[in-house]
Amino acid sequence: MKYKMYDEILEQPKSLRDTLKEEKSHMKEIAQKFEEFDKIYLLGCGSSLSTCYSAKSALDFISDQNIEVYTGYEFFYNKKTGTKNAGAILTSQSGETADTVAALRRAGENDVYTVTITNEGLCTMIKEADDTVVTRGGREEAILGTKTYITQLMCLYEILFSMNGSEDTKKEILYDIEKLPSITKELINKTEAENIELAQKFKDDEIFYCMGSGPNYGLAYKLAMTMFMEGALKHACPLYSGEFRHGLIERAEKGVPIVFLNADYPGDEMTRRSIELCNKLGTKSLIYNMKDYSDMNQLMSPFALVIPLEWFIYYLAHFNGEDPGATRHIGKVRY
Repeated sequence: MKYKMYDEILEQPKSLRDTLKEEKSHMKEIAQKFEEFDKIYLLGCGSSLSTCYSAKSALDFISDQNIEVYTGYEFFYNKKTGTKNAGAILTSQSGETADTVAALRRAGENDVYTVTITNEGLCTMIKEADDTVVTRGGREEAILGTKTYITQLMCLYEILFSMNGSEDTKKEILYDIEKLPSITKELINKTEAENIELAQKFKDDEIFYCMGSGPNYGLAYKLAMTMFMEGALKHACPLYSGEFRHGLIERAEKGVPIVFLNADYPGDEMTRRSIELCNKLGTKSLIYNMKDYSDMNQLMSPFALVIPLEWFIYYLAHFNGEDPGATRHIGKVRY
């Protein structure tokens, strides 16, 4: 049986290609505008928040740009977000997420220039933001966010890396973004089978720990929060790799599933140490290495690793008799 999420995984290359075709020049203009600001806020909730984490962490490797990440209501209640000469990029798949809409309005009240990245062309956030980037994912029904996640993350990278940073790295990232549609298609085709086997192996486990550093922490957050818990209905917890020794080290024991996302970032020294200890303890480790999937710049790791993870979650849900795109309690506005 195939669920709607299956088709949406396959639609990702086209969504990336169409978004680049329609929005690339516009994103370059936005990047020029944001170069003027002393502070930049990246705001979102759920999968959208995870894209903000990854994009900020990636830029932190090459730039000292003052960027802060907030979830919607945390920004709304923060008393220090009225900084003059500031811009905010607000991410929402539907453009109707209540927390993010509230943050958009508060930013406007504080004279913060606002840009919305959304997949819905007639939403509230488009009507109220100063500027907008519309991802071309088409209607998305599965709750996880596949094509909306990857196009949204691409837009953040395109804007932020067009803005500033090391020239060599910036050129590499922007070049890799151009190749994303074809790279994503290749990954979709070559990673399904291996993750069917992994999902079969882990189908009876009920809790997963998800670890990553740098931009991969944002992916670990998405993996736990919206993929395992919303899609596969499994308990999950995201952690920075450096935090393994605070908490998880006391729960890592034989048979405990731990997902490691590794891209050889400086913080991944702790990822590798954690893997070594977990091997000694006999945990059920799932290790996703960037180098096994792509030769893109390391900062592009979330784009490469999310594809095999989507297949893993899809089949994990399937083998437990669940539709990975369905919801039970989430009152999210659907497209």
